[in-house]
Amino acid sequence: MNFKEIANQILEHIGGEKNVAHVTHCVTRLRFNLKDDSKVSIDKLKKVKGVMGCVNKGGQFQVIIGNTVSDVYQELIKLGNFNMSKGEEKTEKKGILTNIFDTIAGVFTPIIPAIAGCGMLKGFLGLFAALGWISKDTQTYYILNFISDAAFYFLPILLAYTAAIKFKTSQYLAVVIGGVLLHPNFSALVSAGESVKFFGLPVALVKYGSSVIPIILIVWLMSYVEKLVNKIIPKALKLVFVPLFVIVITAPIGLIVIGPLGDLLGGGLASVIMAIDSKATWALPLIMGGLSPVIIMTGMHYSLFPAVFTQLATLGYQTLMPGMLVSNVCQGAAALAVSFKTKNTDLKQLSSSTGATALLGITEPAMYGVNLKLKKPFYAVLAGGAMGGLYAGITAVKGFTPSGTGLIGIAAYIGPEISNVINILIACAIGFVATFIITWMIGFEDEVDEANEDSQENEVKEIKPLNNKISIKSPIKGEAVPLSKVDDMTFAEEIMGKGIAIIPTSNEVVSPINGTVSMIFNTKHAIGLKSDDGVEILIHIGLDTVKLEGEHFNVFVKSGDRVNIGDKLVEFDKEAIKDKGYDIVTPIVITNTMDYLEVIASEVDSVKQGDEIITVL
Repeated sequence: MNFKEIANQILEHIGGEKNVAHVTHCVTRLRFNLKDDSKVSIDKLKKVKGVMGCVNKGGQFQVIIGNTVSDVYQELIKLGNFNMSKGEEKTEKKGILTNIFDTIAGVFTPIIPAIAGCGMLKGFLGLFAALGWISKDTQTYYILNFISDAAFYFLPILLAYTAAIKFKTSQYLAVVIGGVLLHPNFSALVSAGESVKFFGLPVALVKYGSSVIPIILIVWLMSYVEKLVNKIIPKALKLVFVPLFVIVITAPIGLIVIGPLGDLLGGGLASVIMAIDSKATWALPLIMGGLSPVIIMTGMHYSLFPAVFTQLATLGYQTLMPGMLVSNVCQGAAALAVSFKTKNTDLKQLSSSTGATALLGITEPAMYGVNLKLKKPFYAVLAGGAMGGLYAGITAVKGFTPSGTGLIGIAAYIGPEISNVINILIACAIGFVATFIITWMIGFEDEVDEANEDSQENEVKEIKPLNNKISIKSPIKGEAVPLSKVDDMTFAEEIMGKGIAIIPTSNEVVSPINGTVSMIFNTKHAIGLKSDDGVEILIHIGLDTVKLEGEHFNVFVKSGDRVNIGDKLVEFDKEAIKDKGYDIVTPIVITNTMDYLEVIASEVDSVKQGDEIITVL
């Protein structure tokens, strides 16, 4: 790979040396602070061989390279006269919309499992009742029903906790404020319907159970109240008086002003959605089916969370995700059509693998790596998605959880009527077939790299034995989560490879294999290993922790060292890292995934150091 040529093309397509205010890199990507984003030729940049994708996030333009990013970075520095001092680095600036989408994503994403679990229980309960397997008159049904309602009714408390994390304020005080909104005594006042006053000021009688917007606005207010109180109260009295004044100030303002305002906004949003659904059931699935890729590209899909949760809380179902599921299936169909039609060996391999993962709901590799790059398949996705989405709308398909955007989550559409899940499968089939046929008919510009084909014919590849099972142990104690849950596209879309992520409960990283240290990043937040079996592993401690520049990390090995399972590699201060606003989730990725038949992550909730977390076949 010619790193100098890659760096030269990247520099050219981002607007040249004069457009770069600052550039740095992490383990997988180049990070540019640009003077003018409009000078970037994104389409040309994505065509550069060696570039996996690009993301413009939070005022920083990121070019995803992969394992060889440091080599490209070194060549880039040689080409450009960049001032790399830390003091010169621009602070990331976020626009209003970027801040809103980032906040919505940060608040809603962590609670999706709770809502999904209760939503699935509610769906199955309705199905069992419809089939006569359980009677609504039994106490068993009664108990299961209020269990399935728990996450929805106490949604303000769940959102209070995640909003407090996002707004960097006390999670436990926020939960108290959420409890105030749902307290039985306040609920009794609301039910009574008589005028209520607090020091002569009217308190709106609002039912906050299952509400979304009020608690987010109240916790946002609380974050400023807490900062102000912390400045005023002497240090010796903070433990008692800061919580006291935060609660006494925030709760009344929330009940009198902010809560009712949020309820008004939430009610307006619900009214708009219900009005659309009542007069044109086909509209939302059609729009989502036809425009989901565009919505995702602009980052506006984060803005859908309040609408989805509002529907689930008020109606028990949502109508936005069915169209997105159809669109994701269409992304897979277009990429698979390309794999069948192309004569380019590299493109065939890329489109077949990304097409298969798109069907499961992981669409970015297919969308950015194949369909958008070739343009015409992307148009086919829009057309096929609209067709399938229209059918889903006409048949009034409903989703009973906030997920269900890939075929692997089809259970989200199981409800009281079996026709619901049948209709969403038909909608997906319509979208798949239409997209495949359109892609095949309109074609695309296919460039056959003959030199590459010749080299592939002459290349003798090492064939991994299919019966060779390799076990990767956990390097960290903590809570295991799928890579798809990681809030970083490079890991979530498995661009670097397959694996698992762990939310650490300890501060120590040990070796998960017997092998050697292949790389230690200079900021100490990431380490690469190679096992004696040839498995290449990346352990990335936290997200965006490259910006800490080594602070709160201590490394005990160096590149080239021999390590065995359990040997200490890194210590880090997870609380200090969290206090600075960084996500400490730690992806463990097999970077040479393509060399193996399969990489399987263990389905476990929590792990200790030494537990098996990944099996490589």
